[in-house]
Amino acid sequence: MATMAANTFTSTSRAYLCHQYPSFPRTSTIRCSSHPTKTLAPDKFPAAEPSPVFHSVKSFAPATVANLGPGFDFLGCAVDTLGDTVTLSIDPSIPPGTITVSSISGDHPSAVSKLSRNPNFNCAGIAAAAAMRMLGVRSVGLSLHLHKGLPLGSGLGSSAASAAAAAVAVNALFGGDLSQSDLVLAGLESEKKVSGYHADNIAPSLMGGFVLIRSYRPLQLMHLDFPVDRELLFVLVSPEFEAPTKKKRAALPDLVKREDHLANSSQAAALVAAILQGNVRVLGSALSCDGIVEPKRAPLIPGMVDVKKAAVKGGAFGCTISGSGPTAVAVVDDEEKGKEIGEKMVEAFLMGGRLKATAVVARLDRVGARVISCNAD
Repeated sequence: MATMAANTFTSTSRAYLCHQYPSFPRTSTIRCSSHPTKTLAPDKFPAAEPSPVFHSVKSFAPATVANLGPGFDFLGCAVDTLGDTVTLSIDPSIPPGTITVSSISGDHPSAVSKLSRNPNFNCAGIAAAAAMRMLGVRSVGLSLHLHKGLPLGSGLGSSAASAAAAAVAVNALFGGDLSQSDLVLAGLESEKKVSGYHADNIAPSLMGGFVLIRSYRPLQLMHLDFPVDRELLFVLVSPEFEAPTKKKRAALPDLVKREDHLANSSQAAALVAAILQGNVRVLGSALSCDGIVEPKRAPLIPGMVDVKKAAVKGGAFGCTISGSGPTAVAVVDDEEKGKEIGEKMVEAFLMGGRLKATAVVARLDRVGARVISCNAD
């Protein structure tokens, strides 16, 4: 619940400001009035410019697992524990209508050193600027601090988490008038410059839970509600190996055999059904059965084939590459079992790929990007 004390606003739920995020039914569709070849028009501002309701806002956006095996570019989910944080402030020293990335910190120093502070080339900066244009912010300048909780090129939606946190922070700072679809579009402005126009990271990072991208022309998103009374955990094992999304996309086939298409389509359908039914066993099994993308990407990640075998042999319901990798994701329904499987997967990365790795057992993040504090002073 939200609480207010000493001009500071905190939130641990979907609610922030005076607005409540929509309560999704088992499935619901969000239609976004956008086209993948179009950009946001900087000259189409709202009639009235919004006034800031806070001086600063701090927001968090979770990591994501995209593709989920056979759902390449159209399925993804948010996972808890991991993510990026943005602190956004009104700054009189910044030219009105613009944003600057004042500083970047993080849990992974090597990642921080590679990130640009130029807002035109920074995921958070691009998304924040897009949200500002949508709102019509012209009279104040903003300063953004980014804390990276995620490593770069990890397959956990690092760029999307930064973009989602930034878009949500801008929206909250000026009263929260942007819709979920607006925020997704702002995030996509960032994604298409960094890793391509795909929403299977940015949509779940913003919306939480499982999200299906029904269409890109126009963009239509479907929120898939996994039953709250079912236990679902993800074993995320990340090796010390960076795998930029654009390079991994270059390895994908231009043509797909009919039988491979049919097999993947049936597994993707089973995966969606398993999500809605809360059937973790089928979810894991379907997630493991990608016959198009994973066979091309797995050989590019040292030890991945051995890691998948170790996960399944250890008792996981299924295992695949998270996003474009190199993180491997396994599905379980017991936390202690997940920790044991994680250890086996770490060992497999070391033995099969000579890569050090770390394991985290995470739950489904049902909330998505959210404001965690606001300051009115």
